[in-house]
Amino acid sequence: MPVYEYTGFDARGKEKKGIVNADSHSAAGQKLRSQGLYPSRIAEVSGQEASGGGGGLATKRLSLWGRVRYSELIPAIRQLATLLSAGLPLISAFDAILSQMKGGTLNKVLARVRERINEGTSLAESLREHPKVFDQTTVALVEAGEESGTLELVMERLADFGEQQIELRRKVLSSLAYPLLMLTTGIVVLFFLMTYVIPKVTRIFFEMEQALPWPTLLLIQVSEVLQQYWWIYIPGVLLLLALSYRLLRTRRGKELADRYALKLPLIGKLVQDSAISRFARTLGTLLCNGVPLFQALLIVRNVVTNSVLAEAVDTVAERVRQGESMSEPLARSGVFPATTVQMIDSGEQSGTLGTMLLKVADSMEGSLAASLSVATSLLEPCMILLLGSVVGFVVIAVLLPIFEMSRVVG
Repeated sequence: MPVYEYTGFDARGKEKKGIVNADSHSAAGQKLRSQGLYPSRIAEVSGQEASGGGGGLATKRLSLWGRVRYSELIPAIRQLATLLSAGLPLISAFDAILSQMKGGTLNKVLARVRERINEGTSLAESLREHPKVFDQTTVALVEAGEESGTLELVMERLADFGEQQIELRRKVLSSLAYPLLMLTTGIVVLFFLMTYVIPKVTRIFFEMEQALPWPTLLLIQVSEVLQQYWWIYIPGVLLLLALSYRLLRTRRGKELADRYALKLPLIGKLVQDSAISRFARTLGTLLCNGVPLFQALLIVRNVVTNSVLAEAVDTVAERVRQGESMSEPLARSGVFPATTVQMIDSGEQSGTLGTMLLKVADSMEGSLAASLSVATSLLEPCMILLLGSVVGFVVIAVLLPIFEMSRVVG
């Protein structure tokens, strides 16, 4: 069934925008008028036919909408949770959210979800039609909430979960922002010195036909190479980045990168804590909302970005399917810390695995924050020392011939 995007007004003269399914342009207008809306513009967004059973869009539906930022989606989920908790029906809650939006990809997706719910589809099934916007974790939690009659509670937990993930990501980026800015600035300044300032200074030394010390000769050679071949470096760096990206897209390349990342000093600890925190937070949230353990593990496997940990989760899921406890295969994997395994084992024995996993996530996030603090406190002086050493070498290489000339003149 074709999908139409409309702009119109309700009985009070308030502007309304959204998506409507109809067989034709005129049918879309009639459908809107039957809902008390007076369309001023109706445009077909997609001519794709429904893919069997219920009017879902065909496979290109998400390429039409594009991508939605996670930081844009979570506030909408928080609004939906608040409105549902206040007692509003689901359709009315979506109407309230859509009325506050000024267009954009998320507005179109939510309008499409609202239309599908209005046609009788469940919220979980409506969200499942947009896998690039709503991941498996969100769909599974919403489905569990609908089945248990606690949808508003599930939406609140989803919003809490998303806000915690955003905050964790913000901490990581803010911790790395200053060192990266310092490194970039240092490289730009050094490149300017070597390609513009140093050649002008060293030309004086050649004109005086004086023997130069080896630091000055080395500096001149590096400067000449940068001057003559600077146009090769930018394409070379871009090519190297492209090849690295292509390698990391392969299964073997990603496995090697993930395995070595866990072994790197300090960085390995950051990668491990971040991955385990996300694993524990997602799995704990799913279990606390009634999703079975095996199904939850299959969902969590897709949110673990490190392939080494993902392989361990696959093994755990298979062992759980065969009737084993979760803690035993985790311990055998050698990837998860002993304290994490012990807490999970305690949660299994006490029947509070979901709650215990959330405590593991809190612990890992605390450890990650501490590791980030240590990393940044070490990284900044190391970068200052490195850049200072390079600048010091440049200064010494320039001053040595000047000292020699002053000694000869004196």
